[in-house]
Amino acid sequence: MPDETSSRRAGLAYGIGAYALWGAMPVYFLQMRPAGPFEIVGWRILFSLVFCALLIVATRSWQRLRAVLHDRRAALLFGLAGALVYINWTIYVGATTTGHVVEAALGYFINPIVTVLLGVVVLRERLRPGQWAAVAVSAIAVVVLGVEGGTPPLISLGLAFSFGLYGLVKKRAGARVDPLSGLTLETVWLAPVAVVQLLVLGLGSGLAFGTAGWYPSLMLASAGVGTAVPLLLFASSTRRLPLSVAGFLQYLAPILQFATGVFLLHEPMSPGRWAGFALVWTALVLLVGETLLHGGLRRRAAPVPIA
Repeated sequence: MPDETSSRRAGLAYGIGAYALWGAMPVYFLQMRPAGPFEIVGWRILFSLVFCALLIVATRSWQRLRAVLHDRRAALLFGLAGALVYINWTIYVGATTTGHVVEAALGYFINPIVTVLLGVVVLRERLRPGQWAAVAVSAIAVVVLGVEGGTPPLISLGLAFSFGLYGLVKKRAGARVDPLSGLTLETVWLAPVAVVQLLVLGLGSGLAFGTAGWYPSLMLASAGVGTAVPLLLFASSTRRLPLSVAGFLQYLAPILQFATGVFLLHEPMSPGRWAGFALVWTALVLLVGETLLHGGLRRRAAPVPIA
């Protein structure tokens, strides 16, 4: 029991560390200015690949990576996952560097609802009444935010659906692929795109890396570590924590991002925007409450094991 308790404490610490780092990403990306979103994403891909390669060498994980490369289906799925994470990164970095941190946070608030909806559409799962209620309230929130802003919250929806589909593809790829091999393969697929992207930028408006001073260049070079470390902390956390605890921790990142946008960067929050967020938070309360209730009912209905 003491070993299990210490393992859960470590898992909780790893989880908080991962989501706290993800929550601080808006401030992190702002330190890379004057680099634009496409340059930041390009360097993020390349330096993530370099960092993953160093970790694989240090941990002697070539065999696991080779096994994934020999699995044609898994390799193709991680190519698709790489395309989705590229879309997600580009939208997120673009949002956080152009004054839309609050809208980006909204995307990760509604991501659990989108994941539930994708389960219905793609996996043909059947929702319980409480889950349908959460989806309905979220849809009303999107309408309210669209009316208030004049257009639908496209940044939020883009982030939620790209990350939701990314999780779905990773699930299809299977749990047998460890996070380090998965991230390495995704960045291998994206590396040619990043190189072309950076070459086009270099020939056009020019690159900030190496020309805008040592601090932005250092921040850009650290993008590999900044990408891989939270992911590895997250993987270590999920191995040690019950799914219910890990599910609650996921809300830490958008809470921190929302606080950063409102209180640190002073992004405007009109009454209509507060109303939309209140509806989203209501939907999350419904979803979490329904999940806890259903889990409790299932535990009470389970047969008592014979000693």
